[in-house]
Amino acid sequence: MSRILILLLSAVLTLSACAAPPPSQPQLGADGKPLPKVYRIRAGDSSKIQFRMLDSINSLRAAAGQSPVQLNAKLNAAAATHSRDMSVQNRPWHFGSDASSPIDRVRRVGYEGNLIGETISETYETELETLAAWMDDSSTRKVILAPNARNLGFSWLQEDNGKIWWTLVMGN
Repeated sequence: MSRILILLLSAVLTLSACAAPPPSQPQLGADGKPLPKVYRIRAGDSSKIQFRMLDSINSLRAAAGQSPVQLNAKLNAAAATHSRDMSVQNRPWHFGSDASSPIDRVRRVGYEGNLIGETISETYETELETLAAWMDDSSTRKVILAPNARNLGFSWLQEDNGKIWWTLVMGN
């Protein structure tokens, strides 16, 4: 009997050692809220991120009764140029360091359609968290859900510290 009890106790102790450690507590900022975790974009994730954003936007557009948009390489190039330029300027705004506007940038890459709008962000958040923030703002939501939008350009630049400069351009 004592042998069975010893085996049973050994099994319980062995299994208890396999239990997952308690979750670590998130670090809190001065405001008492959890500090954001850095979202790292790996080199091979570019097309995944672009198509995840395209699918998400098209789902939102469908729910709003709008037609889908498609990725456009020229608008992607305009978005990439602006993301890089915002990082150089260290500020999120719609004008380039050369005083270019979003219209100037889409013309420079040879886009023949019309610019509908540009949405930008400076953040450490994922593309989908950024899209959610854009959808919470009436002016950027209007660009994303524009009835006449047919094309989408989406790109970013991630700095070494993890900060991401997102740019989304819509055209028709």
